[in-house]
Amino acid sequence: MNTEAPKLKVQLVTIDEDNVGQRIDNFLLTKLKGVPKSMIYRIVRKGEVRVNKKRIKPEYKLQDGDIVRVPPVRMADKEERPGPSAKLSKVSQLEDRILFEDKHLIVLNKPAGLAVHGGSGVDFGIIEAMRSLRPTQKFLELAHRLDKDTSGVLLIAKKRSALRHLHDQLRFKKMQKDYQALVKGTWQARDKAIKAPLLKLTLKSGERIVRVNQEGKECETRFKILQRYQGSTLVQASPVTGRTHQIRVHCQYTGHPIACDEKYSEQKYDDSMRALGLNRLFLHAAQLRFTHPGTEEVMIVKAPLDPVLTQTLDKLVKA
Repeated sequence: MNTEAPKLKVQLVTIDEDNVGQRIDNFLLTKLKGVPKSMIYRIVRKGEVRVNKKRIKPEYKLQDGDIVRVPPVRMADKEERPGPSAKLSKVSQLEDRILFEDKHLIVLNKPAGLAVHGGSGVDFGIIEAMRSLRPTQKFLELAHRLDKDTSGVLLIAKKRSALRHLHDQLRFKKMQKDYQALVKGTWQARDKAIKAPLLKLTLKSGERIVRVNQEGKECETRFKILQRYQGSTLVQASPVTGRTHQIRVHCQYTGHPIACDEKYSEQKYDDSMRALGLNRLFLHAAQLRFTHPGTEEVMIVKAPLDPVLTQTLDKLVKA
């Protein structure tokens, strides 16, 4: 009986349009799943990875028709991390939350409470779950992100070319995101645009937060009042820039924190919202306007509010 492990072989991969423009280190991270970044850089530096039989640097960008030599890399079993089962209820329910899908992309109504990707104590996220639902799909990547506790429209690219197209729209501010947030108090009509620089900070406890700080990155969010209630306002928030926790911190900065925001809200207000049955952050990516990466058609995709959010609004008294 032969108990030897099968011998790993060198792979020669020909680059097609889906990977054109991608850095070789990022390509290898996708190709060699579970291999640490440090090992990727080591095998590139040692010349074990070659493109068209030549040594390259980690920042080399792949060209159409390039032939990449991918060396055999053996990982210990403990390093291998299987994806979540497609039968897991949290995973299978995502199928019902797909708003649009074609050969270029998936538009998902992301549920609150599920991170967009695994890591930092999270077993799996949206992207790992979607890969388990689409096991034959060779390329599947997030086009942008939503906070774990935020629900709503999320774009997932099914082609490298689609991902590049969507990233370009984000970079050149050609994609419009409209969120709905329930905030404390009476939002002032004059506060139509909040421009306040944001800085990421790490507290002594290790918790990471964001604060308005002149040393931070420039930041702008545009606001529109959708409905006034006694003690609260439902606003539309449209970020011009895309900083971490941007809408949440800008709302707090104006004195109107978002309902049930564990990082930035106020306990007394949150307790009154929880008494109405609200058990999550009231922030929802309600609408996304973008150009389809395949057809160049302008698309507007809307994600309905989750029942817990609509039920909370129904219990509030309009002002």
